[in-house]
Amino acid sequence: MPACVPTRTDDSSHMPEEGRPHSPPERRRRTPRLPHIPRIAGADLSASIAVFLIALPLSLGIALATGAPLQAGLVAAAAGGLVVGRLGGAPLQVSGPAAGLTVVTADLIQKFGWRTTCAITVLAGLAQLGLGFLRVARSALAVSPAIVHGMLAGIGITIAVAQLHIVLGGSPRSSVIANMRELPGQLAHPQVAALSMSALTLALLLAWPRIPGRLGRALRKVPAALVAVTAATTTAVLAGLTLPKVDLPSWRSHALAGLPEGPALGITAAVLTVTLVCSVQSLLGAVAVDKLTAGRPTQQKRSDLDRELLGQGAANIVSGSLGGLPVAGVAVRSSANVQAGAVSRNSTMLHGVWVVVAALLMVPVLELIPLAALAALVMAVGIQMVSLHHIRTVTRHREVLVYAVTTLGVVVLGVLEGVLLGVAVAVGVALHRLTRTRITHDVDSAGVHHVRVRGQLTFLAVPRLSRTLHLVPQSADAVVELDGSFMDHAAYESLHDWQSTHLAQGGSVELTGRTGARLAAPHVQGGTGETSHCHCRPWTPWRNHHCERPESAPQGGRRSGHQLASGISSFQRNTAPLVRGELARLAREGQQPSQLFLTCADSRLVTSMITSSGPGDLFVVRNVGNLVPPPGEESADDSVAAAIEYAVEVLQVRSITVCGHSGCGAMQALMNTEPGGAQTPLKRWLRHGLPSLERMAAKDRPWTRIAGRAPADAVEQLCLTNVVQQLEHLRAHDSVARALKEGALELHGMYFHVGEAQAYLLNERVHHEEPDGEVFDRVAATALHDTPA
Repeated sequence: MPACVPTRTDDSSHMPEEGRPHSPPERRRRTPRLPHIPRIAGADLSASIAVFLIALPLSLGIALATGAPLQAGLVAAAAGGLVVGRLGGAPLQVSGPAAGLTVVTADLIQKFGWRTTCAITVLAGLAQLGLGFLRVARSALAVSPAIVHGMLAGIGITIAVAQLHIVLGGSPRSSVIANMRELPGQLAHPQVAALSMSALTLALLLAWPRIPGRLGRALRKVPAALVAVTAATTTAVLAGLTLPKVDLPSWRSHALAGLPEGPALGITAAVLTVTLVCSVQSLLGAVAVDKLTAGRPTQQKRSDLDRELLGQGAANIVSGSLGGLPVAGVAVRSSANVQAGAVSRNSTMLHGVWVVVAALLMVPVLELIPLAALAALVMAVGIQMVSLHHIRTVTRHREVLVYAVTTLGVVVLGVLEGVLLGVAVAVGVALHRLTRTRITHDVDSAGVHHVRVRGQLTFLAVPRLSRTLHLVPQSADAVVELDGSFMDHAAYESLHDWQSTHLAQGGSVELTGRTGARLAAPHVQGGTGETSHCHCRPWTPWRNHHCERPESAPQGGRRSGHQLASGISSFQRNTAPLVRGELARLAREGQQPSQLFLTCADSRLVTSMITSSGPGDLFVVRNVGNLVPPPGEESADDSVAAAIEYAVEVLQVRSITVCGHSGCGAMQALMNTEPGGAQTPLKRWLRHGLPSLERMAAKDRPWTRIAGRAPADAVEQLCLTNVVQQLEHLRAHDSVARALKEGALELHGMYFHVGEAQAYLLNERVHHEEPDGEVFDRVAATALHDTPA
């Protein structure tokens, strides 16, 4: 029932001729239209300055480490900010010259020269555009994290070793091995001035983020990189030290891209390398930024990775054409952008503007920076790329070999060669895990035979599995422990056939995982060999007659007692071992539920299932029709009021939810109740639902509805209206009213459609602001954060 809002009009335009004033109308002056100027949030402005202060010294340092003209770093930073910031699919990711490309770019400059390296950057950008149009960005994330982390670690080691020579006052060699060979001589004869400025830079980089107290929190807002380079520059100027400094040649003599010169195969390999490294680093960075912003109250949309790839390609074309370094997403700047509170892509673009301003107006200041300070900064970045966290992660996932081979390959052979080696080792490890399966058999002191399977169960392991299973004697108790994440059809059939035969011969079989938890499949009805085709595996203890059809109940009703005992036995065997620790904690600490959940007594409404809650989470009150008697009724109905008072004042719950459901028998009975007649207990209870019936029948009230569709029938309309009415009754209780006034409590309305297994939440914003009645919004499986509750 959409509400119609009249359009605002000029009243005089609708007056009849004779009713208008006789004076001539005023001539309206046409005001010239000003160009649209986008509004920039204050958070974006401050974040852009913070990112610029980090990007400026890092861009110069990375250019120094590659051997490129120092201005090339500023060109790449500006292109990354302006082009990717405008076109990219990850609005909060900051792009520019990345440390991960340092080794690749340095190698290209030595092999092909600077102008050809710029041309390779342009060609890599065109390749990225092609990949973006083919929409293959997601496939780049299939590269094993161990390979990516190993590549970054190898690049970090290469950077650190090369920059160590500049830190000591020398110059780096062309390879890691050559740098390591020359390092003892460099250590024996360091230049004191360069070493002192490098030491000062490293000390400030290390100490600045660790300044304690309130003063430290204030100072840490200034980036450590800027503080370190500024302090080293100021010290060198005041002390009058003679050191190699930044030399930015005139922009008039800046070298632009030229036609690629060199062997076609070598140029092609170089383009593929730059494309691979830029793309993978940028896409992984975009995913990381999504994770950083996931906890924000106003969460950003997930990054469009194909669009991000297009933006990166366009930036590399611009940067290479203007004589800049290759561009990629940079983790340090992106995380700083998010932490500084950026809310849109304006922050990234503004940072590019500040870089352009600095490159044009701050050249005299930039040329005071000692190269030793920049080298120390880049060396620190290289050391940080060898992440202990990543090493622990790959160790936990048993991928140390892939990580180590990739790292060594990048250090000794080069980035592309190291990555290819890592891919080959990763494929070999995966095949080894798939084919290597250990199957053992032993008997414990109680005579139970244990068959343990370690690894994946494929057709290659079926002969060994069959031999081991047939070591279990007939009619013996057996436990089969499966420690693997995959079982193919051949292995499943072999295990299922043996289980059926063993059960038919009077034995028992229990299938478990490595933790001892029972597995539901393959499941066989006792001894008959009939397979159960149940699809309720996540709720195996809850399976009812639709999954396992029981025999007809015997005379005397003993079947229900058998079901109760069987259910309790299943709980003690399967579920109790899993929840015993948590229940013991709750027994010690007492219950501390977060919300009161007031719902119907209907047997189809499983509160813990539809709310994904566990022991201690919900304080549940169930009654026929999810009714809340208004305060002041006779004491015979004090049970619900007592539960509300206890939940709000003693348990101090933070929210109360009133949950109705489709096909509610109480609402049907309420609609069919005739006035008068015998007052049965059910009729006396349902009188608390009469205000809901009156609310639905009122002609001056719009009906409560579900967003996007009308109620299916009058019963569903009453079910929806009843939730809203019971919330009104709830607000009338003193304890609830006080908690709402203090802001310590929230009320929510919920409707669960049993047949659709779909939950709906009452949209309080629509309820209070629109004259269109109360609306229940569908809760989407992937967008729960969008619901008003």
